[in-house]
Amino acid sequence: MTDIGLGAPAGTATGTRATPATVARQPFGKWFRQVGWRHLVGVAALFFALFPVLFIISSSLNAAGTLSGSSLIPTNLSLINYRELLNGTEAPFIDWFLNTLYVAGGAAILNTGLAAFASYAFSRMRFVGRRAGLLSLLLIQMFPTTLLFVALFVFVTDIGGIFPGLGLGSRTMLLVIYLGGALGVNAWLIKGYFDTIPRDLDESALIDGASHTQIFFRIILPLAAPILAVVALITFVFTLNEFLVASVVLGQGKSENFTLAVGMFRFIDGQGGEWGQFAAGSVMAGIPVVVLFLFLQKYIVSGLTAGAVKG
Repeated sequence: MTDIGLGAPAGTATGTRATPATVARQPFGKWFRQVGWRHLVGVAALFFALFPVLFIISSSLNAAGTLSGSSLIPTNLSLINYRELLNGTEAPFIDWFLNTLYVAGGAAILNTGLAAFASYAFSRMRFVGRRAGLLSLLLIQMFPTTLLFVALFVFVTDIGGIFPGLGLGSRTMLLVIYLGGALGVNAWLIKGYFDTIPRDLDESALIDGASHTQIFFRIILPLAAPILAVVALITFVFTLNEFLVASVVLGQGKSENFTLAVGMFRFIDGQGGEWGQFAAGSVMAGIPVVVLFLFLQKYIVSGLTAGAVKG
């Protein structure tokens, strides 16, 4: 019997693979219209995102301590801005850094936990006021934060009269305020993810004698790890960068209790020109975010979109 495939050219119907030399190259214009413009947009977006980062790093390595003499690629590398900032002679930067980790880390962990508890109740249980509670959480988030400043200042002042440790200048009080700041949005996001988890798992566990507490901690939370990681990361980054509420609560207290946002603002406002140290502090302030992002990156892609599948 004759073998039909013998002698057939590459890329024919015999199933043999075509070599790169036999593949016809597309004209540049057609390639650019179909694929090339995407590469161009990606490079432009990458440059747009990295330019401020590279400039602030270059400014932090500028020994002159000014932004006017900084360039994108520093000529004379020097760590004097980092050394002077970490020495604490002009500002308690290390105290601000630790305060920020305490407030942002505590808010990320506790806020995510509270939102997970609320989301489980709204997703898995049926009770009177469930829909009204969900709508109330969503409605409260629509009010801008600026409407809270006067009431927040009076509230913290009155609390400080009863519990001096929770008055103005208290880091713990700021942490407590942050716990309710994004609870509504986080609860909605996590609830959407919980709704995608099949209820058959709950029913099987109930038949086996598991309680709602066991179902929540042993089944739901492990499956919801991606969305919990995303919510914790978003809360941490928001709290790290938040300035207005922190300035209201901590602005009247000791400088050692400031967060990085408040402390660096007061520092550059008081020094009036130490932009090199300000840039160095900004670079070091971004280190926790980068570390946390790298630690949670395997959950980021799946968790960011999963909560929007079903609500």
